[in-house]
Amino acid sequence: MPQCAIELKHIVKRFGEVVANDGIDLQINYGEILCLLGENGSGKTTLMNMLAGIYQPDEGEILKEGKPVSIHSPKDSYAYGIGMIHQHYKLVDVFTAAQNIMLGLDVKKMDVDGINRKVKEICERYGFDVDPKMKVYDMSVSQKQTLEIIKQLYRGAEILILDEPTAVLTPQETQKLFKVLRNMKDDGKAIVLITHKLAEVMEVSDKVAILRKGRYITTVNTSETNPQQLTNYMVGHAVTLNLQRPKYDNPTDKMVVEHLTCLDREGMKRLDDVCFTLKRGEILGVAGISGSGQRQLLEALTGLYPVSEGTIKFIEEDGKQVELVGKSPMQIRQLGVSMGFVPEDRLGMGLVGSMGMSGNMMLRSWRQGSGIFFNKKSPEALAKKIWKDLDVVTPSTKFPVRRMSGGNIQKVLVGREIASNPPVLLTAYAVRGLDINTSYAIYNLLTEQKMSGAAVMYVGEELDVLLELCDRILVLCAGKVSGIVDARSTTKEEIGLLMTTVGGGKEGAV
Repeated sequence: MPQCAIELKHIVKRFGEVVANDGIDLQINYGEILCLLGENGSGKTTLMNMLAGIYQPDEGEILKEGKPVSIHSPKDSYAYGIGMIHQHYKLVDVFTAAQNIMLGLDVKKMDVDGINRKVKEICERYGFDVDPKMKVYDMSVSQKQTLEIIKQLYRGAEILILDEPTAVLTPQETQKLFKVLRNMKDDGKAIVLITHKLAEVMEVSDKVAILRKGRYITTVNTSETNPQQLTNYMVGHAVTLNLQRPKYDNPTDKMVVEHLTCLDREGMKRLDDVCFTLKRGEILGVAGISGSGQRQLLEALTGLYPVSEGTIKFIEEDGKQVELVGKSPMQIRQLGVSMGFVPEDRLGMGLVGSMGMSGNMMLRSWRQGSGIFFNKKSPEALAKKIWKDLDVVTPSTKFPVRRMSGGNIQKVLVGREIASNPPVLLTAYAVRGLDINTSYAIYNLLTEQKMSGAAVMYVGEELDVLLELCDRILVLCAGKVSGIVDARSTTKEEIGLLMTTVGGGKEGAV
């Protein structure tokens, strides 16, 4: 029997009237990888933040190796050998790896040689690859993540918690991380992964614990379950996980982008000679490591980011081409060019946080159309339709958007843009923060838009979804197009290589 590292008994955590964790019991063992699954808002991160000392439980107790402990701060958490690697890394960019490792430690003088030796020992033991002298601003995303893990191991962590660790990694980097995690498991470490990616859960975990709406449901052995059963546990009822990818008859060009180049304020190229065509009746996926130019691309297409060189031509129904470069979003709309845009920054650019759903509906002109959003008579009616059909958890359509959870904000934004039935729909991480049930509802709505003749661009993080949902996939690397591939015939490995290989910026044969 594996030795119990941490046991949580009847944990309750409240935020005002909201019960984030409701009497949760959970066991974490040494020598095992436990995946923590649940819909958004199920309480996964809140629960683990109590082990990290960020929150304290209102009720219940935490036992370390059978003995009750009190964790009032991250310092207490370190003292009990618990280390948490958060989604947003807590590193100082201008410091070296070694300097970041030493931050917060009670030492009077930095022993650089000693730090380097110990870091080298940790790397050799578990299979890491990091240079203690490298500055954080020179590191890739995976190197920063590696540094965060080493920082916890350096401090003596025996229990490691990783929150969505593969969200911004390529398939190759993910496999490298999994190898390291298995090495740590074999060394007796207790590891907890918070993730939404069921394929990765099945690949790397020993056990899976499921939370639903703040309550503990069950823990199952990974070898005795499957993705469908796990999804049913999370949602509470059967959910169909199959994505349909019907073909649209005779797709035609709707937007043609040639030699698009964009500079930031420092004069650095964020997009470099980007060329592609977006077609009616297709979903064009966009893949790339975080920060490869995805945001700048979508904003350039909508007039929100300045273009230094190149052309963006919108093709009207009669074949007339409208040049969009140099025009503001308002000027683009005055030309009769209609585009739906789901930005990466939900509140900064997408919605007004102080307004409710109804008010935010009025910010976006929309017309009657088919699908679940038909026969709307007012912004209030549209808000109520989205509230119901996408299961937005809020007291009313007047409730301020900024007070909603991230997942519910995303539902409001995506629902509003899809409701307008635009000829071009541009989406940045449309399902980020959404539970699996709502995510599949959004995928189906995007497919409906495609089959109605819209040209859809889908910037996404999960390669499995890109491969199942999209017709073609454009891969960005350091602002360049490294390839455009047929989603029906490519592989995750091929896309992963393209994500780390700078291309020539021209569209391929597909």
